[in-house]
Amino acid sequence: MRARLGVVLAVGLLVTACADPDTSHLGADQETAFAAEGIRYRADNLTFRYTHDAGTRDAGWEDRVASIVVTGKTVLIHKNEKVGIEIKPESRRFYEVSRSGDRVRINAGSGQSRESWSFAPPADADGWTKAIRAVIRASDSEANR
Repeated sequence: MRARLGVVLAVGLLVTACADPDTSHLGADQETAFAAEGIRYRADNLTFRYTHDAGTRDAGWEDRVASIVVTGKTVLIHKNEKVGIEIKPESRRFYEVSRSGDRVRINAGSGQSRESWSFAPPADADGWTKAIRAVIRASDSEANR
C-alpha cells in the first residue's frame, strides 16, 4: 500500500512539474504602475515564437511561454518578473511591430542583435498592433529618428 501511494505521489509531482508554468506574476510596484498607465491589453501564458540573430548563420528560434502587458506607455513581455522585452518612453533601441493575419510580431534591435517576438493574441490582433505601435511611437526608439 505504501509503495502504491509513493508511485501516485511521484506521478502527481511529475505531472505538476511538466504543466505549463504561470508566467503572469509581476511585482506590486509594476502592477500599480501599469494600473496608473491604463492597461489596454493583457494576456497571460501565451506561446511566443522567439527568433534571434535573424539573417545570420547563428539564427534560430524557439517557442517560449510568456505574458504580455500593453499600457498607454509600456509594452512588457515577461515571464513573471523576468523581462523579455520592455518598451517604455525612454527606450532607445530599435522597435517595430507588424501584423500578419492573427499574429503580431514585435521586432527589437537591428543587425546581428535583432530579435523578434511573435504571438497570436486572444482577440483583436489589429487593436493589439495599433496599441503597441503607439507605445513605440511615443518612445525614444531608433525607429522614430
